[in-house]
Amino acid sequence: MDDCNPMPFITFIQPDGSEQVVDADSGASLMAYATRDGVAGIEAECGGQMSCGTCHVHIHPDWQAEVGQAQGFERNMLDWRDNFDEAASRLSCQIILTDAMEGMKVSVPNAD
Repeated sequence: MDDCNPMPFITFIQPDGSEQVVDADSGASLMAYATRDGVAGIEAECGGQMSCGTCHVHIHPDWQAEVGQAQGFERNMLDWRDNFDEAASRLSCQIILTDAMEGMKVSVPNAD
């Protein structure tokens, strides 16, 4: 592994508590790596175009300040979901990974 290009790892937590760790590259969307590694519950039907909401995740409280809250159109896409959480809900297609997100935890909410 190239020390100049660290690979953040992200932990996806399923509704049943099981965890899946995904290695990712900084600069790409969280959704891209979730779909690449087959994370259950991340359908990403629109391919990251922010038009379906099927890549919805809840950001662990320890990481919410780093990631930030959904704004604008993303917030509108999430607002109609039954499992919307104002502080934690994000579309994983809108989260661009950085080295600072190494070890981040996100939960896959129950399907609507």
